Amino acid sequence: MFLLFFLFWVLLNGKITWEILLFGLVISAAVFWFTCRFLDYSLKKERMLYRSAGILLRYLGLLILEIFKANFAVIRVVLHFGYEPEPALVTFRTDLKTRLAAVLLANAITLTPGTVTVHVTGNEFCVHALDKSMAEGIEDSRFIHLLKQLEEGLQ
Repeated sequence: MFLLFFLFWVLLNGKITWEILLFGLVISAAVFWFTCRFLDYSLKKERMLYRSAGILLRYLGLLILEIFKANFAVIRVVLHFGYEPEPALVTFRTDLKTRLAAVLLANAITLTPGTVTVHVTGNEFCVHALDKSMAEGIEDSRFIHLLKQLEEGLQ
């Protein structure tokens, strides 16, 4: 976070001199101290964020890939004449431990076309799918495996 504050300072100044860099270091340190002191931030949390950055990038890549795949699946269902989609309401449980992981899973499901997270209670998810084929394997998806790795990294 300190590095981001410093880079933001340099970017806003538009030119680099020794005075600007030294003053930027002092200002960035003061803002970082304020953030740690009054906004419940710590170096431990920052280290955990850096350790889990790879998992988060893999999660985002998987999300983008699944969004593209689901778009084509929805197009196929909509444009396939004579095919009657069978909507499904699927309920499943996960063993995710943190609320953050549950929210990320619910958002991934909702962002993927053809599925919507209807309700989340603890570890129980209720998902509506445009077609029952879109809900197959949702309880054991790659999202859940990545989120479990993320939870392990944040502990």
